[in-house]
Amino acid sequence: MRITILFSALLTISFPNVVRDTAAYPEHDFTFVRLEYRGDLTALSNWEVDYPASDRNFIYQLRKQTNIDVAPDSKKIAVWSEELFNYPFAYVLEVGSMRLSKTGAQNLREYLLRGGFLFVDDFHGGLEWKWFYKELKKIFPNREPVDIPITHPVFRCFYKIEKLIQIPGLRALFSGQTYERFDGHPARYLGVFDDKGRLMMMICFNSDLGDAWEHAAEDYYPKEYSNIALKIGINAVIYTLTH
Repeated sequence: MRITILFSALLTISFPNVVRDTAAYPEHDFTFVRLEYRGDLTALSNWEVDYPASDRNFIYQLRKQTNIDVAPDSKKIAVWSEELFNYPFAYVLEVGSMRLSKTGAQNLREYLLRGGFLFVDDFHGGLEWKWFYKELKKIFPNREPVDIPITHPVFRCFYKIEKLIQIPGLRALFSGQTYERFDGHPARYLGVFDDKGRLMMMICFNSDLGDAWEHAAEDYYPKEYSNIALKIGINAVIYTLTH
């Protein structure tokens, strides 16, 4: 999909105090997809962290700041489902606990090589990186993640992002720091690219953009973090739809 996108140069955060109907919506130009996966570190479904407030707040800002026809609620799709191929962008978080089957890894590899984009968020420290990297190699045995330069179009295609910072989760913020693990810094924004140089996977390591989206309208969460987190996410969507 290639579209012309209009935007507001300044991101002003506000959210309506409404309860959304989660019934099925008609087709839209863009739907925010949250990936469902299996894990083995906890009994909880880590892929559901921050859901649904994070998704809905991000969607609201994407609809407000651009002219993209965005579905008003997110859609949950399993990593192994062929339904994923109907959507160009997918979000996944807490990937330190993600465990991919052979089918799931193959499905993600095919999805990304066909033009899909995966936004990876909210995992921290050396141990979680180790586990994520192991799953990444199931998807792409011969590709390595590399740091994305600030000059890359994903940081220029909509909002011009001049500096990448660590986005703290709420628990870290209340403890007076921006990192969640003793070795969870500095923040890194990495990418996996296809053979033509297209960014297929954006990896936000040692940062928690999902928490910033979830708490963006709250007075206790600093706007400096929620603003940059929303801008990075919106840029990633714009990049997906235009590259």
